[in-house]
Amino acid sequence: MHNRSRLVKRTFTYIVVAVCAMVALFPIIWALSTSLKPESQVLQYPPKFIPETFTLENFRMVLFQSNYSVYFRNTIMITLIVMLIATVMASHAAYAFSKLKFRGSDVLMFVVLMTTMIPAVAEITPLYIMFVKIGIYDTRFALGLVYIAWRAPIMTWLMKGFFDQIPSEISDAAKVDGASQAQIFYQIVLPLSKPGIASIALLSAVFVWNDYLVSSSFVSDEDKRMLSTGIYTYVTSYGVYWGQLMAAVVIAMVPLIILFVCLQKQFVAGLTSGAVKG
Repeated sequence: MHNRSRLVKRTFTYIVVAVCAMVALFPIIWALSTSLKPESQVLQYPPKFIPETFTLENFRMVLFQSNYSVYFRNTIMITLIVMLIATVMASHAAYAFSKLKFRGSDVLMFVVLMTTMIPAVAEITPLYIMFVKIGIYDTRFALGLVYIAWRAPIMTWLMKGFFDQIPSEISDAAKVDGASQAQIFYQIVLPLSKPGIASIALLSAVFVWNDYLVSSSFVSDEDKRMLSTGIYTYVTSYGVYWGQLMAAVVIAMVPLIILFVCLQKQFVAGLTSGAVKG
C-alpha cells in the first residue's frame, strides 16, 4: 500500500512537471516555428504550428542583411566583461563580510543589500544627467558601469551565503599552517565555492543579456546597441516583420542555452548547496 501511494505521488509529480515544462517551452517552440515560415505563412489564419514550407530566409536576412551581428557582438562583449568584473568584485567583498569580521560589517552589509531595493526606474534620470555631464553617455563604458554597479550588491549577498557555509575550522587550520588570508581565499575558499561562483556568474549574464531598460536609456548610437534594443528594429511603423523578429529571438537564446549547459552542474549544485547540512 505504501509503495502504491509513493508511485501515485511520483506519477502525479512527473505529470505536473511535464505540463509546466510544456507551458514554458511552448512560446519558444512557437517562435522557432514562426522563424522557419516564409512571410506569406506567418500571418496565415488560422495559424499552423508546423510550417507548410520550411525556409531559412528569415535567418539569412537577420544575420547578413541587418545590424544584428553588431548588436550580438556588443552584447557578448558587455556581458562577458560585466560577468567577470562583477563576479570578482562580489567574491572578494563577500569573503570580507563573511570571514573578516570588522566593526560595522553587518551594518555595511545591510546597506549594500538595501541598494538593491531602490527601483531601477528611479535611478535612470540622475544617471542619465550625470553621464551626459561627464561625457560618457552613449558609450559601452556607461553600460558596463551601470550593470556592474547594479549586479555587484546582490551578487555579494548571494556569495556571502556560500562563504558562510564553509566551516571556519578549515580557515583556522590553514592559519595554523602559516597560510595568509590571500592564500586561504584563493587556494581554499574559492575552489570550495565553485557552485556559488557559477551561480552568480550565470545570473549576472542572464540579467545583462535580457536587460532592456539600461541598454535603451544610455545608448542611442546604432553601432553600440545591444540585442535587447536592436531586436526592436523589426517592429516598424509599417508593421512587424514577425519571421525576422522570431529568428532574431531564437538566435539570441542560443548563447545563454550554451552557457547554462556548460555551467548547469555547478549551477544546480549552487542552488541546492544550502539544502543539506553536514
